[in-house]
Amino acid sequence: MRNIFILLVGCLLLSCSNEAPKRKKNVEIKIEVPSFNADSAFKFIADQVAFGPRVPNTPGHIACANYLIEKLNSYCDTVIVQEAQLTAFDGNVLNSKNIIASFKPLRAKRVMLCAHWDTRPFADQDTENKNVAIDGANDGGSGVGVLLEIARQFSLNKPDIGVDIILFDSEDYGQPNDSEYPRMEHSYCLGSQYWATHLHKSNYFAKYGILLDMVGGKNAVFTQELASITFAPQVVKKVWNTAAKLGYGNTFKFQKTNLIIDDHLYINNLAPGRVPTIDIIEYNPATESHFYEHWHTHEDKLENIDKNTLKAVGQTVLHVVYNE
Repeated sequence: MRNIFILLVGCLLLSCSNEAPKRKKNVEIKIEVPSFNADSAFKFIADQVAFGPRVPNTPGHIACANYLIEKLNSYCDTVIVQEAQLTAFDGNVLNSKNIIASFKPLRAKRVMLCAHWDTRPFADQDTENKNVAIDGANDGGSGVGVLLEIARQFSLNKPDIGVDIILFDSEDYGQPNDSEYPRMEHSYCLGSQYWATHLHKSNYFAKYGILLDMVGGKNAVFTQELASITFAPQVVKKVWNTAAKLGYGNTFKFQKTNLIIDDHLYINNLAPGRVPTIDIIEYNPATESHFYEHWHTHEDKLENIDKNTLKAVGQTVLHVVYNE
């Protein structure tokens, strides 16, 4: 009987082991992503432009800083204002404010979204009034406008991860090529240089960062810039693939282009590994600079902002973050 029992158990185990394993069904989790409101983003840009040029040490700069801090406080869990006195190429000491707004500040897994909020103190690429400050609707206003609308959406429906929105100051006070002052290295991006060497939180870390710069031009095209694909290739792939899936393949082109000196370069170089950061910035092959056609001119004004471009950028970034 014992032998028969052992034989029966063995047969039973053998039959069980020969059964084909049940296949697990691939369950696709659908993430609800809000619709980016380009009209709202445009209004945020208009609000900034209404203060006039946001050049450090000017009334417009001070008023706009207060506006940005108030807006972000109404949307975010915490807001930190990082103040610094930064010396420009011409010897002027710029009273600067990096504005850091956070959702779920204690969450370990987080991403960083950033832009610069100051504007150029002169129109060195223009033919007239070269020493007069520009409106900076696109270069300064557009990235901030998109991030304010993203912050508004997050306040209504927070993503599962932590998010830090950083508005860098004193980015656009860089030395013109025809300047009579002695050449100063690294004269641009003073606010991000300061942040990268004075992190707002000890040992701050984010999975990755996305910088938005000049993201409101008409028919703008965004390419894969060299520093971005060098420091954060997987982030570039994620963002551009997301844009393509959303139908924005004509705006986000899978084309590799040369290095651009922008805030992301200093974040990657001065705080290596802390926040691998990419730059979404217009590439225009028709201009000598390959930048936005009205870059550093008085035509960088509100009427030249395109809501379709704002929508493409904002919707793409929302999808990237919510799908983390």
